[in-house]
Amino acid sequence: MHVYDTDNPRLPFLRDKTSKLTLRPGCYIMKNAQGKIIYIGKAKSLRKRVTSYFRKSADHLPKVARMVSHVNDYDFIVTDSEFEALVLECSLIKQYKPKYNILLKDDKGYSYIRISDEDYPRLSGELQKYDDGAQYIGPYTSSFAVRQAVEEANKVFMLPTCHRKFPQDFCRERPCLNFHIKQCMGVCQGKISREEYAKIIEEALEYIRGGSSLSVDKLTSQMQAAAEELNFELAARLRDRIRAIEKASESQKIIDENVKDCDLLAIVANSENACASVIKYRGGRLYDKADFFLEQTDEPTAMLTGFLMQYYSSSDDIPRNIFLADGIDGQDMENITRFLKEKSGHAIHIAVPQKGNMLRLTTLAKSNASEYLSIRMGRTGREAAALDELAKALGMEKVPKTIECYDISNLASSDMVAGMVVFENGRPLKKHYRRFVIKGVEGQNDYASMQEVLKRRFENYFEQEDESFSVMPDLIFLDGGKGHVNTVTPVVREMGVECPIYGLVKDNKHRTRAVATSGGEISLSKSRAAFNLVTAIQDEVHRYSVAFMTKRHKKTTFASRLTEVKGVGTKKAARLMNEFKTIEKLRAAGTEEIRKTAGVSEETAQQLMEIIKEL
Repeated sequence: MHVYDTDNPRLPFLRDKTSKLTLRPGCYIMKNAQGKIIYIGKAKSLRKRVTSYFRKSADHLPKVARMVSHVNDYDFIVTDSEFEALVLECSLIKQYKPKYNILLKDDKGYSYIRISDEDYPRLSGELQKYDDGAQYIGPYTSSFAVRQAVEEANKVFMLPTCHRKFPQDFCRERPCLNFHIKQCMGVCQGKISREEYAKIIEEALEYIRGGSSLSVDKLTSQMQAAAEELNFELAARLRDRIRAIEKASESQKIIDENVKDCDLLAIVANSENACASVIKYRGGRLYDKADFFLEQTDEPTAMLTGFLMQYYSSSDDIPRNIFLADGIDGQDMENITRFLKEKSGHAIHIAVPQKGNMLRLTTLAKSNASEYLSIRMGRTGREAAALDELAKALGMEKVPKTIECYDISNLASSDMVAGMVVFENGRPLKKHYRRFVIKGVEGQNDYASMQEVLKRRFENYFEQEDESFSVMPDLIFLDGGKGHVNTVTPVVREMGVECPIYGLVKDNKHRTRAVATSGGEISLSKSRAAFNLVTAIQDEVHRYSVAFMTKRHKKTTFASRLTEVKGVGTKKAARLMNEFKTIEKLRAAGTEEIRKTAGVSEETAQQLMEIIKEL
């Protein structure tokens, strides 16, 4: 937790007003200068809770600090109990949708099961209903349930999922892998009639509509009838289909077939955003899931409490059992349980499992929320964790999205160059890598060279001539210790750039050891994910700058060999290198091209070609 300056000139007025507030429970309604409601909260003691926002040197989360900085005034409503305050808060948030409250934004929409308009129809899940002649079943509110049902039906009934057209593509190619692993009936072989296929499609749709038990009962009757008629081939196919349904049904039972109808909720947050995940189990199997991107982060228990109230106040499907990955305040738990009991008309049990299957299920919900948050933020779970750890270790308010790292490379005192690598969301962004040739520094001077590179980089930023320099980084690393940081920081600050700058220190085995500040070092030994990320960044910038230095040194050495030919000086050698760019292109050039480009005689051109071929 860090102390953030709210920078609000209205704080003296707000503090004076709050000193006169009642100690009774109620809701407070924060407003900005335009009178718009920006935050609504509840309190068991209005004066104590509201005072916490406006006291001096308050330890606020970034979101709370931003909210307080915009508060011009507030209203309040006194209630008779905490329970009434909780219910009122939920109602007001739904009505006004304040900017700084956690608002539910899920990705759910209506979904359909599509049966394509073909001689041999295919089943697919769709988010929209198109006017394409196909048959649509739905709408369903759960895209997850639709996707699961279609995938399961395609697998159980061995329906084709390839892109071949039937009957046009009958026998044109060999059956695909799905046929050989018994996940496709092999329509492409041309041995299944349209009538037989249509019957299978209807059975698949009945399976989707009625579930596995009804399908098994019906198919069992058909199998017995086929056996009585001595149609053993059909009976065998029906037997295999029954087994496939039973297997699919079993695979969808989550851990324990006796799991009661329940919801599992978890919230995962980083310093910028949060995600809530709700996983629903009905009839002993995974029934649905919903993910909500919350956009604003708050204190963990406050987020979970607010989410529970908002989610279930808008839902008619409230199970008797709700399991949470993390706990909430005991009084809030009691009040929420009471609220949901009154709304649903049945008993409600809310718990935080500590062991067994339900703990495994809440862990699943938390993993799901973490993955969803990572996808929405453009990062994998591992990358998100690394950036989060790095931000905390460096005391940064926000997770750095764009990180730049610089390294100076040279061979003795010649060919001084620098490399700039860029990492976005924890991944290399190679199209924005840039190389620098040191121009204004004589001899080997890493500090002065680093100053020149950073100055040129931000001059480019203000001139906006290169896309790679058009983004202000969130964090800068220099390959070096505190000396580099102390030398470069004043130059950058004079240009009006406030981006945090740190050094990357290596041990005597050239491995990353710590992050250097202007006055010391920050160890990352306890932040393994952050340490691995910083090591990857340092290794990448070193590789990139050394590769550039090596390439440039080879080019310089080659140019010096060209000057060994009588009549060829540094200017003519440079003219050749600038025209042909690489040694390979020079070798491929003819004597006449060399002669014209360098402006030399035919004899001299022949001598140049001999040297070029030797190298």
